[in-house]
Amino acid sequence: MKFAVICRAVVFAFASVSCVKKSARTGTAASSLARPLKTQPASQTTGRAPAGAKISYTSVPAQGQFIAMTFDDGPVPANTPRLLDMLKSRGIRATFFVVGRNAQAYPNIIRRIIADGHEIANHTWTHPWLSKMSDAGVRSELQRSHDALFSLTGIAPRMYRPPYGAISARQKQWIMSEFGYPTILWSVDPEDWRTRSASMTHNRIVSQTRPGAIILVHDIHASSIDAMPSTLDDLLAKGFRFVTVSQLIGMSQNRGPATTPTVASVQGPTFTPGSF
Repeated sequence: MKFAVICRAVVFAFASVSCVKKSARTGTAASSLARPLKTQPASQTTGRAPAGAKISYTSVPAQGQFIAMTFDDGPVPANTPRLLDMLKSRGIRATFFVVGRNAQAYPNIIRRIIADGHEIANHTWTHPWLSKMSDAGVRSELQRSHDALFSLTGIAPRMYRPPYGAISARQKQWIMSEFGYPTILWSVDPEDWRTRSASMTHNRIVSQTRPGAIILVHDIHASSIDAMPSTLDDLLAKGFRFVTVSQLIGMSQNRGPATTPTVASVQGPTFTPGSF
């Protein structure tokens, strides 16, 4: 009897070792889940959107004077840090749609954006016209930027903005399906990239902003950042309260009275990736 028990134990141990070796060679579902998040497909890092989810936003219905400031094309050393100083001194949270190759070039600025409680989103790797590209080209632009941002921050982007706003309805749909990214456009565009005028940027933003607005500004232009102190102060004086795009959308999903995110709150009310 003892001999039989010993034999069964030996056979079991040998089988277990064989399974371990096989798993090490071929990989298993468990080992796949244990891989770093950045090595998995974008659909796994951001989540898939459910049927009926909204795929594009220019503004968000807001209960209260909530708005979202968004800054495109950075980061750049000459402008983004001083913009961050302006936002920090006023307790304002914003969303930065960053170009992947710029993020990779200036990782410390990206880390500061996150440390200051702002949101980072995908603005492609090289800032191309996505509407003129193949699906494979668009996928590469988004994936490369997504992976770089996750590698730098440990946070997977949850949305994107197409450069120039150039994107087709079909592209929006498959990007939402594959990446879980809604397309974020804007309702206020001061055309700061065209005028390069701080006063015009200020006047257009202040006069056009309404509750639920998503405001477009480019932190690659010095004149745009020069406009921010008076612009932010005048919007605050009009009773507007600043939140990230995620927070703005989260408020609309919650369908209840929105609460003001505090300066100490990094996330505030947010959406679940792929849930809208």
